[in-house]
Amino acid sequence: MHCYLKNNNKTRWIPVVLLAVFSIPAMAQMPAYRLFREDGKKTDFKKMTEAAAGADVVLFGELHNDPIAHWLQLELTRSLHAKKGVMLVLGAEMFETDNQLILDEYLEGLIPEEKFEEEVKLWKNYKTDYKPLVLFAREHQLRFIATNIPRRYANIVFRQGLPVLDGISEAAKGYITPLPLEYDTSLQSYSSLSGAEGPMGHGSANLVDAQAIKDATMAHFILANRDPGSLFLHFNGAYHSDHGESINWFLKRADPGLEIVTISTVSQDEIDRLEEKNRGKADFIICVPSTMTKTH
Repeated sequence: MHCYLKNNNKTRWIPVVLLAVFSIPAMAQMPAYRLFREDGKKTDFKKMTEAAAGADVVLFGELHNDPIAHWLQLELTRSLHAKKGVMLVLGAEMFETDNQLILDEYLEGLIPEEKFEEEVKLWKNYKTDYKPLVLFAREHQLRFIATNIPRRYANIVFRQGLPVLDGISEAAKGYITPLPLEYDTSLQSYSSLSGAEGPMGHGSANLVDAQAIKDATMAHFILANRDPGSLFLHFNGAYHSDHGESINWFLKRADPGLEIVTISTVSQDEIDRLEEKNRGKADFIICVPSTMTKTH
């Protein structure tokens, strides 16, 4: 339907839609994101997809409340599925290993959606940000792996230190990385936590151990569920894969020949150029305006 305006007692046949177009502020033309390589050179989604398709593991680091990262996660999943089919395996930090059975039952159609969402531990932004990925896996019969350590075990490490895990049952140990945990405390992702105190006054050593066992557990379950020739696409907070560390470090330690592609998400006031502090975080870096609407 067309609408028209009158002016000075004369009918002026100007479609309102044209007025709307001409009145759009310049800010509305700002792109939703820019994509860069590790060195800050601009690239595009097609090149990122091609690189990801040739990898054994892709670590997609997100900002948890960023809608662009979540949209691109789904688009990358679609593109990689078109190339890899059922050889694509999905996994995520957002699901804990002791919920794998419930997740499998839902993906296989054994339990309905409402029962799945009622019984599994879900992040508060599941429905907007992760449900589309789970539904894609269900529709296309893809495996979706819960990789994160159950939060109760990470919490007791934070409170009491790593030795406390020696006392948990063998069944419980099946949900975490094999012990003892060994890692490089000089890695930037861990050394940056040095001196930090938790909300209950717990020291930085326990805080670092709690982060490291999360990374090690995620790496362990990625490797345990990746068949030869398959591509494992893993979704995690950018902290857990930036700078080739954290999950990436544990994966490479276990299998030095593993081909890994990393993706990170950063926020900047201006996105036409990647700021120096964000260079080197990953093979591909999604740069999103700081004014972007958040999902929660």
